Amino acid sequence: MAEIFSVSTSQAKQCIDITERVREIVRKSGVKSGLCQVMVLHATAAIAINENDDPNIGVDLLTALDRAIPDHAGWLHDRIDNNAQAHIKAAILGPSELIPIADGDLLLGTWQGLMLIELDGPRSTRRVAVSLIS
Repeated sequence: MAEIFSVSTSQAKQCIDITERVREIVRKSGVKSGLCQVMVLHATAAIAINENDDPNIGVDLLTALDRAIPDHAGWLHDRIDNNAQAHIKAAILGPSELIPIADGDLLLGTWQGLMLIELDGPRSTRRVAVSLIS
């Protein structure tokens, strides 16, 4: 089973908690045990699992990425559409996560959540695919 949903972003770079949206898809599916793959269908965004209780974690993650991979640092791709840093960051973070499903729910730790990481926004539509394997 696969389902795609859309997320709108409002900032150039931001972390958006999508845990509950994915959790709803898993619960609705009736899958009790298996795997849930969550993948962003874009080359300048990423999916990560991290703490979702303190929004400062997302801010800190974006700050660390900016320090490691600065905007407009002579990247060759900037000559085409000026977003090379977003592609590089997205490639390092990765487009997807694989989460176990147990008892019909995502098997995540107490403070873990799924984050859509926008790296080249704002965008009116970021598509996220959720695939379930039972």
